[in-house]
Amino acid sequence: QVQLVESGGGLVQAGGSLRLSCAASGSIYSRNSMGWYRQAPGKERDLVASITSGGMTNYVDSVKGRFTISRDNAKNTMYLQMNSLKTEDTAVYYCNLDNRNPLGLVKSYWGQGTQVTVSS
Repeated sequence: QVQLVESGGGLVQAGGSLRLSCAASGSIYSRNSMGWYRQAPGKERDLVASITSGGMTNYVDSVKGRFTISRDNAKNTMYLQMNSLKTEDTAVYYCNLDNRNPLGLVKSYWGQGTQVTVSS
């Protein structure tokens, strides 16, 4: 089993910054991918950014140049630095871990979510 705990959400004015953290614990395999998703009221949960255990990153177009995803494999922790925040970034942000076992089977885990609210 894997547990994911997010922190760092809150209320910030447009143009401000926040840093989210996601601490993973449990049976984590070396080959895995982590990501941040967000879900605004009445909308689906969408990928914001992802990072593999090897450090390859991917971003949705709307956050490119503003958000930076990173991870510390030694601490099993992932981060999302969010700069130049916009009101449309308001959502619950979820941490995800796709854990790939030695047989290649992937099991996905989710954190409980952290609220990010950007005021105008």
